[in-house]
Amino acid sequence: MASITIRELTKVYPGGVRALDALDLDVAMGEFFALLGPSGCGKTTLLRTIAGLEAATGGTIRLGDEDVTRHQPGRRDVGMVFQDYALFPHMTVLDNIAYPLRVRKQSRAVRYGRATSVAQVLGLQGLERRRPGELSGGQQQRVALARAVVADPRILLLDEPLSNLDARLRLEARTFLKTFQHRHGFTTVFVTHDQAEALALADRIAVMESGQIRQIGTPAEVFRRPASLFVASFIGSTPMNLLPGTVRGGAVAVGGTELPVPEEARGLVLDGQEVVCGVRPEYMEFSTEPVDGAFGGRVSVVENLGASSLVTLDVDGETVRAVVGEGFEAQPSAEGWASPRPGRVLLYRDGELVTGGGDEAGRAAAPLAKDGRSG
Repeated sequence: MASITIRELTKVYPGGVRALDALDLDVAMGEFFALLGPSGCGKTTLLRTIAGLEAATGGTIRLGDEDVTRHQPGRRDVGMVFQDYALFPHMTVLDNIAYPLRVRKQSRAVRYGRATSVAQVLGLQGLERRRPGELSGGQQQRVALARAVVADPRILLLDEPLSNLDARLRLEARTFLKTFQHRHGFTTVFVTHDQAEALALADRIAVMESGQIRQIGTPAEVFRRPASLFVASFIGSTPMNLLPGTVRGGAVAVGGTELPVPEEARGLVLDGQEVVCGVRPEYMEFSTEPVDGAFGGRVSVVENLGASSLVTLDVDGETVRAVVGEGFEAQPSAEGWASPRPGRVLLYRDGELVTGGGDEAGRAAAPLAKDGRSG
């Protein structure tokens, strides 16, 4: 195992496309770290640059105490699982797993002994003589993982390894991956565009956009206190309510409703300033009766989420969403009122979070510099 230290990492492709823009990043030894963001944000380029499959244009990459920026992939001692698994179709499961040891010129007895042991750990016993085409997607994923770890690499890199699995297998593989990583302690960097995977698996998450890191934090920090409007709108299975308003006399006027300025934002915003109030639908209370200080409107959509429902209100042209508990029945066009729970409103100015000046959670999710470190 090793830590990862990245400083000012830049990758510019021919034509001037800047895929990575002077990134700084630290991944602790043994950490399960997720790179999360939309397609084209640079997360896979960052992973491939760590692996040495892409050459850095500038900056440095250190694995432990060793600068590997100019090392070839074979000298970096990393294991990688690709999105399509990249298994050799003509080789058996055991041959695929043993291949990295073959490249390292280990004896046949050593490489097959080690491959057999890893196959058993990953639940592949009885499949050793099969070829990839005879395996399910979940089994192929485990073979790819076994091949990545058989040589005991310093770093494990996972490039969207669950994206080709169906929903049930993805959930099973997610649980398996987290259990396997915690048990064996590999320093792991995991690329995904699926925020549910990142929130479920990672010790920490870096949210990326346009080749830059917009926020780094634990899943709870990133979910509860997104550092920018981009992160707020990207994170969450239900979109965050982002409501423009104006500061007036210790409150934020949002349409015909006034919300108190959050205590930790007092003194940071001035009367007349334009801000955005953010509150997750999970932190909204819904009522079919009028409530003081609530957003009142008509129900436009009710979406069944299983154990809960997502109710969407049309409030004078603005959309306000609330998650309500099981058994609640709301009819489209009915009147409804939604109000934020105390302490759950976040305030954004110029696209950046301005609340969070006092407590530990606030400091963790304070506005970030472009390298992802707290400013």
